Amino acid sequence: MKSRINEGFSRYLKWLYPNLRVKRWFMLAVFGIFLFATGFSVMNDGVALGYAELQFREVIYRVTGSTQHIAVPTGAIIIVLGIVAIVMGFKCMLYSIISAVLPDNEERIVDVIYARHHLRRGPKIVVVGGGTGLSALLRGLKQYSCNLTAIVTVADDGGSSGKLRMEMGIQPPGDVRNCLVALADTEEIMDTLFSYRFESGALEGHSLGNLLLAGLTDTFGDFQKGIEKISKVFAIRGKVFPSTLEQVELIADLEDGRRVKGETAVRDTEGKIHRVFLEPSACHPLPEALQALEEADLIVLGPGSLYTSVLPNLLVVGLRDKIREVKAPCVYVCNVMTEKGETDGYRVSDHLKAILDHCGPNFVDAVLANKGEVTAPSLKRYVKEEAIPVITDPKAVEQLGAKYFEAHLVREGDVVRHDSDRLAKELIRLLFRFKPMGERIALVDAYLLTQKLRQES
Repeated sequence: MKSRINEGFSRYLKWLYPNLRVKRWFMLAVFGIFLFATGFSVMNDGVALGYAELQFREVIYRVTGSTQHIAVPTGAIIIVLGIVAIVMGFKCMLYSIISAVLPDNEERIVDVIYARHHLRRGPKIVVVGGGTGLSALLRGLKQYSCNLTAIVTVADDGGSSGKLRMEMGIQPPGDVRNCLVALADTEEIMDTLFSYRFESGALEGHSLGNLLLAGLTDTFGDFQKGIEKISKVFAIRGKVFPSTLEQVELIADLEDGRRVKGETAVRDTEGKIHRVFLEPSACHPLPEALQALEEADLIVLGPGSLYTSVLPNLLVVGLRDKIREVKAPCVYVCNVMTEKGETDGYRVSDHLKAILDHCGPNFVDAVLANKGEVTAPSLKRYVKEEAIPVITDPKAVEQLGAKYFEAHLVREGDVVRHDSDRLAKELIRLLFRFKPMGERIALVDAYLLTQKLRQES
């Protein structure tokens, strides 16, 4: 007990160390408080300062011959000087602390405070999927809440992730890495660092982020612990969980009777998919992921490749059952474009039907699809991939038991993707629709305040 007290006392004494650039500004603030009290006392006949005030008035009297006609203005001037000293003292003291904690980024302190405090009041949203679609969604949602949970597929067996999975026996880190980058406060730095890919030597093809996750997994003996360590270092706005910590393989049965093993093979093999499943099938989700689903205000499936990013998560029995069990509405975000080898010729209702075939009826409460047109230049770039915009069919979706919503969600560039901000806004609006009136009003207030703060920043 005594050692703890001494340790605490020593910690507070460190504020007195030289060159911290804190003490001087703290003393200035204290001096300002003294000036404020003095000015107040001058204006109130020395009630606050007693003998010292009487001495002060005697000096004024000897100089001017009176005190009555200058007491109020003199007190007011002293109060103003005190306020200036208090403001400057505390401002400079905070600046010194901030410059040490966020070097060269002091101007971001408002954003940091906003993210740490206001966004904690945001809705609890769980997103389930993988690939670039999931990271794009998280990038938009983190502007409205930091109560985000990403449940990410671990069926990937291609590229750097596949090599590390085969050589080290760890879960594929690629999709997890993308989600961590998307949720980071310092997203630009994270993206540059984690996405760096070696182009030669023994590490050719590996990204630095994948290697870092692999190294932390090896150090702590657990993939999830490695994710948690990175999350703390880079101030992640939310949590990221793999759908399972067990090694699983994605297998697809095609309608022509063929069976394809491996996520890469499923994606690249031509032929209509009848059903996908995991091997081993008796894999288990993380308890933390199940708890996040229990507490969620909204569950979002996708966007992402239907059979290789979204469904592999739902094939983890515990996750599928928990999503069905909880009260939070489940929204499926349909892809903008079809994918060769997976969803050739699929309409929106075909995407939904595939999910229901694997998860059972009434699993999805609503479907959000894109209604924005894809321009001709973008369509030409997709001719070689034999991909076309997914055709909307609202009536067929509603016949399957889900509400249908659509909005302009497209962002065109080298590829056609969901626009992060538009998609996040639409999902927040959908959440308003599903909430009871009292909770809806609270969410609207938080949403409007978020919009105002974003515009001001």
